Amino acid sequence: MIYLEEINPNNWRLGLKVAKEQENYVSSDFRILARAYAYREYRSKAFVIYKDSTPIGMAMYYDCDELNAYDFSQFFIDERYQGNGYGYLAACKIIDMMKTDGKFRKVILCYIEGNEAAKKMYEKMGFYHTGENDGNEIIMQMDL
Repeated sequence: MIYLEEINPNNWRLGLKVAKEQENYVSSDFRILARAYAYREYRSKAFVIYKDSTPIGMAMYYDCDELNAYDFSQFFIDERYQGNGYGYLAACKIIDMMKTDGKFRKVILCYIEGNEAAKKMYEKMGFYHTGENDGNEIIMQMDL
């Protein structure tokens, strides 16, 4: 079973990481924590993703009032657990949390050009390209 647990003093130092070839596409666990702290005034939420009792990844989102949307800012599955569909299941759980929260009716995210695995997963979830880029980051949106 996949579940999420908010970052807390007992679970923040887990040593999760992506494969070397993915490091240009995904933030490290510590960068996710730093970003969650930096965006705390925007109701940031950072999570450890678990498969049963095993930590397998991390994610983070926050409120983006400027765009009237949730910003699904950070997400990764540890290299040891990729390719099993866990990322898709975890991302769906995070989207469900946003729907339950109900503050916004859309979610935005960016992925780095060349990260075909992320693109494919986000499209499968219902995200679509907005036609906008931010440098090498491609902006996608999902309507809730």
